[in-house]
Amino acid sequence: QGQLVESGGGLVQAGGSLRLSCTGSGRSFNNYAMGWFRQAPGKEREFVAAINWHGGSTYYGDSVQGRFTISRDKVDNSVYLQMDSLKPEDTAVYYCAADPYYSKMNTPHYAMDYWGKGTLVTVSS
Repeated sequence: QGQLVESGGGLVQAGGSLRLSCTGSGRSFNNYAMGWFRQAPGKEREFVAAINWHGGSTYYGDSVQGRFTISRDKVDNSVYLQMDSLKPEDTAVYYCAADPYYSKMNTPHYAMDYWGKGTLVTVSS
């Protein structure tokens, strides 16, 4: 049974940067697309970014395009989210997910195969 564990969240000032990590265990996720999602208080879960199984293709949600970068390391069975130029509206719990279908990762309410438990990012103004 595979598991995903996020880390790297914390408190940062607006304009700052954070790097989130998500490490898989219990199985290899190298053949899975990986993604990042976030959920702010009182809001629905939002797609942030996705990367395909070999790392050669990525896409992003409109609100983070140009500020966030997703990457993966197959040796470490991990996926990362570099977040720059952070804004207070980026405050949320950030989750990583894994699924075989890369093109479906931004489909609302799509049932991913694996989810992590999340890490909190707070951006102060």
